[in-house]
Amino acid sequence: MTRAGPSVGIARLAGMTFPVLVQVPGQGHAMAFLQGAAERPHHAYVFAGPEGSGKSLAARAFAAALICHRGGCGECRDCRLALKDQHPNEFLVEPEGRDIHVNTIREEVWTPVSRTAPEPGRKMFVVREADRLSPAAADTLLKVLEEPPADAVFLLMSARAHELSDTIRSRCHTVTFTALSEAFVVDVLVAEGVDETRARLAARLTGGNLGRARRLAVNEDGLAFRDAAVEALDQAARGPTGALEAADTVMAAATGYKKSMKVELEQELAPFLDEKGRPEDMYRGAIRRIETRFQRRERRAERDYVDWVLLAVSALLRDRVAAQVGARRDELLNPDLAPGGELSVVRAARGLAGVEGARAELAEDLNLNTRLVLERAFLCLADIAA
Repeated sequence: MTRAGPSVGIARLAGMTFPVLVQVPGQGHAMAFLQGAAERPHHAYVFAGPEGSGKSLAARAFAAALICHRGGCGECRDCRLALKDQHPNEFLVEPEGRDIHVNTIREEVWTPVSRTAPEPGRKMFVVREADRLSPAAADTLLKVLEEPPADAVFLLMSARAHELSDTIRSRCHTVTFTALSEAFVVDVLVAEGVDETRARLAARLTGGNLGRARRLAVNEDGLAFRDAAVEALDQAARGPTGALEAADTVMAAATGYKKSMKVELEQELAPFLDEKGRPEDMYRGAIRRIETRFQRRERRAERDYVDWVLLAVSALLRDRVAAQVGARRDELLNPDLAPGGELSVVRAARGLAGVEGARAELAEDLNLNTRLVLERAFLCLADIAA
């Protein structure tokens, strides 16, 4: 391998702008840096910043700018695919379970990095949640970063970049993303045509995560997880039997969400199929990567959805505490709903602790029985409501 050089077959003009990079809102300093970096890119970057700050959107835009033969126009096939994480020259690495394992780095980075790109131009390697690299995986990635090929650029994204090893960070340029304010997220969504009340609700329920807030606000079933939380909370208030019914409600909602994901896979594969719906030979590698990535997401889908529901339950309980101490309606996380319930502050806080404990359990141990964790959480809620 040879260290990245100034040219990989894509002509760049000094001082040129990359339109696709202008489309990332709220991160002026980071995107200004990337505008300059796109003219003569370094071989590796760390995108550091909190969840929801726009790192993923920026990574897609930067990948499009470096792959596109028209300077990141945002309109061509290369840009359209890159902005959806679907370009054949993009290799995405994500945690499988809690960690990113060494075999994943070997298959998704080590092997393809030394091969010719599927299509002319650069290869982009995007490592999400890079702080979750296992020690062996980090060592393997480091070997690639020490002697990168000239046609590859690596983007490591992390909300905890300080947990990356010093040796990896020393070989990357760090691009810092700051948290987006609720007001900013609301303004962006309203400018895109979202009702202001819905936009504010989406911003609060997602903690200012613009991408998730947009999906929640725009999708017809974007609030389905909260509907499940409201129903489950009402069921748990009826006692132990209701608590078990609440667990049923949440598990059924999570199963429905998992089944609905099949449509997303079909949409991702569509650009690489011929007119008869068969995979085109030259894109079999890209198709395999998309299918593998989907399988990983599908395995996480049920637990992710359960976490969303429990987070919504926490928000509803938090609103009950806030209402008891005199918070105004517009200060609630769910300003469109009456807080409900006559729980004391102490009881609501106990229930909130139980729900957050369940979320922590599910995040920490992937071998836990999700249903049993839910049952314990809702039995706790049934107890405080008694």
